[in-house]
Amino acid sequence: MQSFHRKFHHPQSLLRPSTTFLLPFTTNLRHPQPPRFTMSVSTSSLQENTEQLLKQVLTYHNQTKHSFTNYARGPRGLDWDNQPNPFRRYISAPLSPLLHPSNSDSSPVYDSLFNALPPPKPISKATISEFFYDSLALSAWKSTGFSTWSLRVNPSSGNLHPTEAYIISPPIESVSDSYFVAHYAPKEHSLEIRTQIPSEFFTNFFPNGSFLIGLSSIFWREAWKYGERAFRYCNHDVGHAIAAVSMAAAGQGWDVKLLDGLGHDELKKLMGLDVYPEFKIPSTTVKGKLNEIEFEHPDCLLLVFPNGIQEIDINYRDLSLAISKFSKLDWKGEPNSLSKEHICWDIIYRTSEAIKKPLTIEKNFIIESFQKSGNLSANSYNPLTLRELVRKRRSAVDMDGVTSIEKEKFYQILLHCLSSGFQEGQKRQLGLPYRAMDWDSEVHCVLFVHRVVGLAKGLYFLVRNEEHFDDLKKATRSDFKWEKPEGCPLELPLYELGRADCMKLSKHLSCHQDIASDGCFSLGMVAHLEPTLKNKGVWMYPRLFWETGVLGQVLYLEAHAIGISATGIGCFFDDPVHDVLGLTGSNYQSLYHFTVGGPVVDKRIMSLPAYPGPINDT
Repeated sequence: MQSFHRKFHHPQSLLRPSTTFLLPFTTNLRHPQPPRFTMSVSTSSLQENTEQLLKQVLTYHNQTKHSFTNYARGPRGLDWDNQPNPFRRYISAPLSPLLHPSNSDSSPVYDSLFNALPPPKPISKATISEFFYDSLALSAWKSTGFSTWSLRVNPSSGNLHPTEAYIISPPIESVSDSYFVAHYAPKEHSLEIRTQIPSEFFTNFFPNGSFLIGLSSIFWREAWKYGERAFRYCNHDVGHAIAAVSMAAAGQGWDVKLLDGLGHDELKKLMGLDVYPEFKIPSTTVKGKLNEIEFEHPDCLLLVFPNGIQEIDINYRDLSLAISKFSKLDWKGEPNSLSKEHICWDIIYRTSEAIKKPLTIEKNFIIESFQKSGNLSANSYNPLTLRELVRKRRSAVDMDGVTSIEKEKFYQILLHCLSSGFQEGQKRQLGLPYRAMDWDSEVHCVLFVHRVVGLAKGLYFLVRNEEHFDDLKKATRSDFKWEKPEGCPLELPLYELGRADCMKLSKHLSCHQDIASDGCFSLGMVAHLEPTLKNKGVWMYPRLFWETGVLGQVLYLEAHAIGISATGIGCFFDDPVHDVLGLTGSNYQSLYHFTVGGPVVDKRIMSLPAYPGPINDT
């Protein structure tokens, strides 16, 4: 353990040379490009093509790492004149306003949802309004000086909100008399009715009382600020949205599952994203008027259905055939323009091509039993309803460096971070909101504990899939202790690796940001990367980021539920994090960082209600 303590007491050994830039704004657009890879299986064998796709994804991942000497490539500064409009609208599509629920209604208490889902409510204008209000709506406006900006229930990297949402639904009284596809407009809290669909689409495939939510990403919104690393952040935000949708659905007594047998082409047709012209990827990074870059990349489709249904037989072949006819429907509305000029970071779009998931007709749609999550005490949380909590969630900008929490609350937060719920043997994603995902958990947490009363400062590890335990021990430093801390619940696979003051280390690893060291604890989410891509397909690359985003949203809610705050950290030095853990190669990679603590509130910023909102926003 001496070498461990030396490295932690003298983190400068890992931090030469250092830099104080927090954003990757010092890059060269003429940086040599990675090789281009053929995407067609017609010119090579399936195995060769798979290897090429994997190589493209790993090239992207490695090229977009931050290091002590270089940040991932991004713009040299913020082009405020071309900041993307955060609100997508479909011009001339009929707009159906939703209701604005009261905060004092019968929304269930937040922590009760982790024990059991309430009885399902019927689909109506009222429940759909509440569902969107609690998941993807605006939560507030902020104003200072001449600047005004909105916040949303679902968090986003840089508050740039690349994620768009669609509902595919049976008729809803006072919304649509027909089965329909609509785009959710959060600024208006309204649905833009894009098209009507055949009634048999639902009656043939889905149970009564169900509907679909589609999520898509506009890469340009994140790339405007973050350059090549934006693809990572977009997929964090898809995960945030999946969790937000899952929690809001739970409040209505609805369950949520990914329909992950469908492929990219099916999702594109279903959401009406054929409206966007095909984007031709340039061979290098280019700047100019590139309207086609504002297209939406279809990410995923979620089935929302009444809690208690135990089996749904999804025939993906027939479902794909039904969706293929959507291109012939009468789609309403033209997408608005977001910016006048753009920069295309070509590796983002090359990688988005590589990870396009094909239709997998053999995939089974499985509804596994709801598994409750652990609750150490009835006094663990403030008595907030789900609506109160999700709508007060904020991303902390600074931490006070003073606030601490008791170890019991720390353990409680981590119990709700477990994918399988409150049981021995973590693997399957059975608890809320992780059960929306249909793969075994592939993401773990390395924790830097700073201010947890009753728990020694140091480095800890939360194992979220215990089949990886032995492999993790072999892959990490040999002098790590891997011992359960005192008072840790038996069902919580948390391990102490070593004791030390990690505040300076965590700060420097997170791009020298104080917020990583000034909280109660910070963490890095470590994914089982390359083996997952090889064994399950390269389309798992964004899904690993989704899993980190779901986990991040839980951390946000848990922090606010005990009276403190949190924020996601996308800027961190990738391989130095791996060096601290002793990780080599690409089997385990850190994908997202987070910090939890007492927030510093900037009193210069004025808060305004989400709706109706200011007359002018800039």
